[in-house]
Amino acid sequence: MSSITGPRAVPVADLTPIEARLEHDALAREVAEHDLRYHGEDAPIISDADYDALRRRLEEIEAVFPELKRPAGVTEKVGAKPSEKFAKVRHRVPMLSLANVFTDEEATEFVDRVRRFLGLPEDAPVAVTAEPKIDGLSCSLRYERGRLLVAATRGDGEEGEDVTANVRTIAEIPQTLSGADVPEVIEVRGEIYMAKDDFAALNARQEAAGKPVFANPRNAAAGSLRQLDSKITASRPLRFFAYAWGEIVGERPSGTQSGMVAAFARWGFPTNPLTLRCESVEALLAQYRAVEERRAGLPYDIDGVVYKVDDLDLQRRLGFISRSPRWATAHKFPAEKAATKLLGIDIQVGRTGSLTPVARLQPVTVGGVVVTNATLHNEDEIARKDVRIGDTVIVQRAGDVIPQILGIVAEKRPAGAKSYEFPKLCPACGSHAVREIDPKTGKEDVVRRCTGGLVCPAQAVERLKHFASRNAFDIEGLGDKQIEAFHRDGLVTRPQDVFTLQARDARSLKKLKDREGWGATSAANLFAAIDARRSVPLNRFIFALGIRHVGETTAKLLARRFGSIEALSDIGVAAAAKDEKALDELTSVEGVGPVVAEAVADFFGEEHNLEVLRELLAEVTPEALEAVATESPVAGKTVVFTGALERMSREEAKAMAERLGAKVSGSVSKKTDLVVAGPGAGSKLADAKKHGVEVIDEDEWFRRVGG
Repeated sequence: MSSITGPRAVPVADLTPIEARLEHDALAREVAEHDLRYHGEDAPIISDADYDALRRRLEEIEAVFPELKRPAGVTEKVGAKPSEKFAKVRHRVPMLSLANVFTDEEATEFVDRVRRFLGLPEDAPVAVTAEPKIDGLSCSLRYERGRLLVAATRGDGEEGEDVTANVRTIAEIPQTLSGADVPEVIEVRGEIYMAKDDFAALNARQEAAGKPVFANPRNAAAGSLRQLDSKITASRPLRFFAYAWGEIVGERPSGTQSGMVAAFARWGFPTNPLTLRCESVEALLAQYRAVEERRAGLPYDIDGVVYKVDDLDLQRRLGFISRSPRWATAHKFPAEKAATKLLGIDIQVGRTGSLTPVARLQPVTVGGVVVTNATLHNEDEIARKDVRIGDTVIVQRAGDVIPQILGIVAEKRPAGAKSYEFPKLCPACGSHAVREIDPKTGKEDVVRRCTGGLVCPAQAVERLKHFASRNAFDIEGLGDKQIEAFHRDGLVTRPQDVFTLQARDARSLKKLKDREGWGATSAANLFAAIDARRSVPLNRFIFALGIRHVGETTAKLLARRFGSIEALSDIGVAAAAKDEKALDELTSVEGVGPVVAEAVADFFGEEHNLEVLRELLAEVTPEALEAVATESPVAGKTVVFTGALERMSREEAKAMAERLGAKVSGSVSKKTDLVVAGPGAGSKLADAKKHGVEVIDEDEWFRRVGG
């Protein structure tokens, strides 16, 4: 497959008949293949601008060499054949595509051509509507007696795919139409699309689930609509704009394009608020500029502005040529996709240790913006697209969405280009970067993460916030803003720095005093709060380390099982060295599975982390947890606390119950043994009644446990 990004070097008028035939045949095959990929498979491999260039070149050849044009040729077709996966729907009125213009001069010529065809004077006013060209999937909705009967894709313009069940899940498409002027039968047509924010959120969910991400909102919308399971479509945030119509049986509600769109809005359809009726070419181009300026800030993707003669009687007189109407055209924006060279791949380390590849590009203008970087998502995406340094790549930019690499131009690959090897060490700190295995699926996580949590500068601020947080060391006066400021000033870069802050003499104290709102008293209070945490329960200490997958509950399980941080560290180091007994000992802890065990091993397997741990232990003493009272009346029971407790905080209640050997849960199930309810208890009481769980108040709790 070639990858033409502009007109051929030889002008069409200079081609010989043989050259024209050869180029025409090659172009026709290429355009047909791209039509199938775009309309049939929702997986284009070239930019819209490149495709437009191919088709325009083909049309130019046919204009100069008309004998090459075929009645059923590519330039006469719309879209692609419907997929065999769906039932077929024959369009009563064909769903044609639009011709394109790319310059102000061509837009002006469109209006002049309308005047000439109608025999109007050069200065005769011709009202034309201008509406944003939504980058989505065309759909026709057939209503009979105001009720939605059939929904179909455009397909090849004559026959589309029956997607009625899927369309019924789209909230913006009304199931019934309201209004006195709704015709007996009307086919309302428009664009199904996905908003930019919804697209970004969908891709985030796809990536988190280890599923392929979508290239752009148009592909996501098309792929979501063309699902065999309507439940999948229902889970996707699809939207709709109405702007056209097919068959009408009964009285038409208006004699103008703008009036018909207003009728759609009255009947309950979303219509685009940027649609404007223009009385002159100057007003038309001014609206084009206004929409283009707002393009990046719009919540949806557009790739141009569509012009339509407003008077429907004039539309009827103008009629159609081949695959498009004479009375409408699309004024396309500058391409938002372009080809450029991949100069390198940089790895960015996120705040949680995730390694994200970023493409460093030869600067290229995409949609009027110079792009130098683009996301590559993750190492699986690099491998799937076989992206290599030195490749020519197709870059896409959509508004404020980070530019991304859609694919490569294989025939332009330089000799000797090597497959990219994703780093196994964190570029920020040198610690190992690993991909976890999901024990349920046996599949690797799509994200590779740094294991140097305590030392990695890319993660430092977030790790420090976690370290000082309420359920970890809980240092009063050391909140998120203070940590950010201290880290920015170089006062606190690792956990142990918190406890050496005062000892680092007057220099640290001076920086604190110089801070706005701080003085000697503020600094002294902070130092006192820090000193108060030099002794901390072991479970809080383990939780504060920020080991991946080790939350409060798991930290408590590990603290009770191993008794000291030294014992846990020894087991972790041994497990990192692939000692099977050590791994078995970790996984033998109730509530600790293979994923947590691997995370503990990864953490203690890093010498950087052990060094920080040693320095931290020189300042802090973790305290072993109190022994569990196995003789208590609640030992071994699962307890849920709900409502506003009056004699103790929720944290105190949880700690007391666990100290007495009970398990504390946040929700009520059939496995729950006891619910302790305070004032304001809500749905958990109903759950307790449903499962037959005993409910007591706070006083009864203390009576039972002897408090």
